[in-house]
Amino acid sequence: MRLFFSVGEPSGDLHGANLIRSLRARQPACETVGFGGPKMAAAGCELLEDLTQLAVMGISQVVANLVRFYRLFRQAERFLAETRPDAVILIDYPGFNWWIARAAKKHGIPVFYYGVPQMWAWAGWRVRKLRRLVDHVLCKLPFEVDWFEQRGCAATYVGHPFFDELQQQQLDPRFLAEQHRRGSPLVTLLPGSRKQEIARNLPVFLQTVAAITAQVPNVRFAISSYSAEHARTAQASVTESRLPVEVHTGKTPELIHAATCCLACSGSVSLELLFHVKPTVIHYRVPRLVKLLARHLLLQVKYFTLVNLLAASDAFQPSRRGYCPSDPNAAEVPFPEYLTVRGAAPQLAPHLIEWLTDPSSLRAQQTRLARLKLEVAHGGASDRAAEYILGRRSNPQPATRTRAA
Repeated sequence: MRLFFSVGEPSGDLHGANLIRSLRARQPACETVGFGGPKMAAAGCELLEDLTQLAVMGISQVVANLVRFYRLFRQAERFLAETRPDAVILIDYPGFNWWIARAAKKHGIPVFYYGVPQMWAWAGWRVRKLRRLVDHVLCKLPFEVDWFEQRGCAATYVGHPFFDELQQQQLDPRFLAEQHRRGSPLVTLLPGSRKQEIARNLPVFLQTVAAITAQVPNVRFAISSYSAEHARTAQASVTESRLPVEVHTGKTPELIHAATCCLACSGSVSLELLFHVKPTVIHYRVPRLVKLLARHLLLQVKYFTLVNLLAASDAFQPSRRGYCPSDPNAAEVPFPEYLTVRGAAPQLAPHLIEWLTDPSSLRAQQTRLARLKLEVAHGGASDRAAEYILGRRSNPQPATRTRAA
């Protein structure tokens, strides 16, 4: 069996690698090839290109790389036509992956979308494209199945693959021991895994650090960087700010685990923060037009942070204002979140200061997160997805709508 993967995000590279391992554990002769990243290559995928190097955001970045995207698409289309793999597996990265799905359907190759775009949250009209181009939707979140089924898509719930990775994590004991030995509270800063996210969010994070240090003595701060390049960018900003902030690369799990509380850019890292039961404030800075469109036209859910949606009883009740500390239901939100244009340092700092100075508030937030973790942080998604894919390819009957246990 030969499977073609198309993965363009660093998080997707991680999930793709775990899925490949699960596939090969069940069918050792299974060949995997396509677009992905270094983790998928290490798991045995033959990469045509490291697509994670093109994890861009925004229309301008897409346009700037359009020629390269088209070249990669043509390469994939030729490969699909010549080798006719048994299936195409897409993970996230919807812009480019729609092209891959269209090419697969042209050649009669079944398409599985593992980690489908969150179109239930924004731009729901894309489900028409999904229904036309994708044969099987493998859902990460329990409430997704009903949403896709109601719109005519064959969907099954396998669970969120990020929890598989988290359960397998081996933390660096020496690094953790050093962090604990230093004694003082630690605030971990997670400004994002993309260049654009770091550029937009890190200045606000450093403003928040300045506000906290002015009120709370003896607090340490550390930035977790995705790559050495990102670390250099962060270090340059820290040096310019003259704030006492450490910069680390490749220590995200350890820095989250060692932290008293965190400040993070929105993304899948919120699941890791939930897994480690860390009180966190979420910040996401966007251009003014994007925020206007998100709140008034695109965003179809109340919150933009995944963990908050998992906790919400009214997730599908859009709110133009979003999270607000003065709302009666604000206490039910696991992670205070701020979708902003100019940055929200004055709103971010008070949450962190409260957790740093009020032990009862910190414990209450930890208890709230621990309860949610018990409900949703289950592993096994990679295994369930592998079994579903292999089962469908060995018995290629029309897709039915099912729910994995």
